[in-house]
Amino acid sequence: MGITSGLVLFAVIWSMTFLIALPIRVQTQGDLKDIIPGTHAGAPEHHHMRKKAFWTTIVSCIIWAIVATIILSGWITVDQIESLFRAGAWSGREIDG
Repeated sequence: MGITSGLVLFAVIWSMTFLIALPIRVQTQGDLKDIIPGTHAGAPEHHHMRKKAFWTTIVSCIIWAIVATIILSGWITVDQIESLFRAGAWSGREIDG
């Protein structure tokens, strides 16, 4: 895995983790009973974006380290993954290759 592919892998993992973290601990205007006229009751009042970005980065670094270790060690190769999904359908074979 090169530098570029490592950065792309991290960006994908970070984005997916951030999308999972976005709805956590969101307080809406409806929850706080303070709805501003002209806005939806589900509009976020407190979203804690800085904390979410920080924790997303920490979790993403851990996930990326695990995935990068698996890729670089050769425990699972691209050929093994490809053989699982050959011809667009699950073949039902084990990863043993």
